[in-house]
Amino acid sequence: MQAAHDIPLLITSENSSSERRITPSWSIAHLKTKLEPITGVPASSQKLTLKIASQPATAIEAANEENVQLSRYPLQAYAEIHVLDTRPAGARVNFADVSSVPKYEMPPDEYESRNDSVLAWKKSQKLGRFAPDAPSIEQQKINALQREVDERGTSGIGPGKRCRLLPATDDRRGTVKFVGAVPQIPGLGPWVGIALDEPSGKNDGSVKGERYFECAPNCGVFVRPERVEVGDFPALDDLGEEMEEM
Repeated sequence: MQAAHDIPLLITSENSSSERRITPSWSIAHLKTKLEPITGVPASSQKLTLKIASQPATAIEAANEENVQLSRYPLQAYAEIHVLDTRPAGARVNFADVSSVPKYEMPPDEYESRNDSVLAWKKSQKLGRFAPDAPSIEQQKINALQREVDERGTSGIGPGKRCRLLPATDDRRGTVKFVGAVPQIPGLGPWVGIALDEPSGKNDGSVKGERYFECAPNCGVFVRPERVEVGDFPALDDLGEEMEEM
């Protein structure tokens, strides 16, 4: 008698779906041992059903599963065998939950030394920041700060404009006196020199002996463009407000 050929079937479970070839001469018990590493469901906790097209599902079970062969069932190519996990929900492993799985992060220097990475490909193709005409990282930072200067307020930050410092909780106001590089202060790109209305600053418009604008002592301050908002900001008159309330 010629042995039955293997049959391709779809094996599904709560956490898996794959195509496998099944030998009809296998016993039900042997099939379950084959399905355990595929589905993660222990053989002793599996309940199998066979579904062919739109026909009702048929249970694959027997009193003695060691001696009952799969050839007893109407196996057809690409029919579906579904594996139901009969264990209580608390005893099942959720293979889809990867929140507790340790994640590997490659150190930056190791990634940069590899020759099979996207970074290495960009370098070889001279793309992005590796293009011959691409600005350096330092220049990109300077350009970004300059855009802040140009775009702040309705017409940008410039000498003579009234302003207030951000965040709004700072509550200091003044007049822009200077916009540009200040070599005496660490950091790339332009700084904004402001003459504050009140002596709540750090200098008189000069830094380490180099004068950038004129103002009263302790009324000068240099800040980054992102901390400046220009507009119609009159000087705060706390004394006047108090007199009006009396």
